[in-house]
Amino acid sequence: MAESGKPVSASAGGRWHQHPILFRQALLDDVLPFWFPRCVDEVHGGFLTGFDRDGTLVDSDKSVWAQGRMAWLLLTLYHRIEARAEWKAWAERGLDFLNRHCLDSDGRLFFHMTQEGEPIRKRRYAYSEAFASIASAAHYAATQEGESADRALQWFRRFTQWHFTPGLMPSKFLGTRPVEGLGPYMIAIVTGQELRRYLGNQDEVQGWIDRCIETIASRFVKEDERVVMETVGESGQILDHFDGRLLNPGHAIEAAWFIMEEGQFQRDDDLIKLGIRMVDWMWERGWDKEWGGLFYYRDVWGKPIQEYWHEMKFWWPHNEAMIATLMAARLDSDSSRWLGRFHAVCDWSFEHFGDPDYGEWFGYLRRDGTVSSPLKGGLWKSCFHLPRALLRCWELLADDPGQGPGKPGDGSARVVIPVTLS
Repeated sequence: MAESGKPVSASAGGRWHQHPILFRQALLDDVLPFWFPRCVDEVHGGFLTGFDRDGTLVDSDKSVWAQGRMAWLLLTLYHRIEARAEWKAWAERGLDFLNRHCLDSDGRLFFHMTQEGEPIRKRRYAYSEAFASIASAAHYAATQEGESADRALQWFRRFTQWHFTPGLMPSKFLGTRPVEGLGPYMIAIVTGQELRRYLGNQDEVQGWIDRCIETIASRFVKEDERVVMETVGESGQILDHFDGRLLNPGHAIEAAWFIMEEGQFQRDDDLIKLGIRMVDWMWERGWDKEWGGLFYYRDVWGKPIQEYWHEMKFWWPHNEAMIATLMAARLDSDSSRWLGRFHAVCDWSFEHFGDPDYGEWFGYLRRDGTVSSPLKGGLWKSCFHLPRALLRCWELLADDPGQGPGKPGDGSARVVIPVTLS
């Protein structure tokens, strides 16, 4: 927690953009100390994530997602903040566990493991592979070990092959009503961006980034409805059924800042404008005007939603909205409107998700912002979305946006090109 012993929002006063130090404190003094070193399994390797509010371990199973995500996070901090030996050592424990225990005989990764490294569950999706890819790429940048670079590309190729080769991944449904989801396209974009950062520009990776952005723009972005769909039919159409009408504002907002960031990298105003529109529409769809915070699901036409948790407030959409609204404030001419949204999501999130007694954030709130579960981690929630958001906001608010919080001139920080659209 912050040094004052109060939630970070208590000292923000609605002026988050004036205090980048708040994000630094939240990251380094509140979130990281909750996880490290308690999450590091010194006996079996890897990371534990099943923690109660006060850090008590309530489940020792391991998420394969978390091994890659948390290793990436530590190595990213190693590059962009400070080369702390413990960050690198902990990351290598996560990668070692992943590489030694989590690989199935078919070349794909499991999803859910015992503490000792025995497989419990494997999902049909290949997101574990994407997170292993970015962690391996970051490890290569820290060590210059060619094996890590090779693994990063191998995992990326396995992810794209598995998700985008027609008929290769078993379908979730029968062939009566074919659908495709936003998730694989947005994860391919951000995975490619991290590989480009740590391995350098590669035509293969850039090709996937461009292809996936074009697919999102042409199939999932509906200009007439002012919406970003979570799933579409085989021709990109909205399907008038529970699943087909579903909106996930958090996913769409996350994809939007990936696209804005790509627009900055390519110096492409059209991509930046696309990302800004996506955030704008999905904020309007997702923000709860009565209680505050972002709904988990909405219906594109305002019809009843089947999922019973649709009104709950999960931690990660708010993390993604923090990044996206602040990025839009830097890129759009109407910066005051975006700063208002940025302050709104920061104020609401730190007040309701934050835990002044034990640090970190709760993951799952009811619609009114009261805590639904005191868990700080599990198979799905680990040390990833929140620290990534804190780091990105810190970087975006730093005095020198080209360097962020990294050491001046060391190339460790993400370059943010200052652009304002007319």
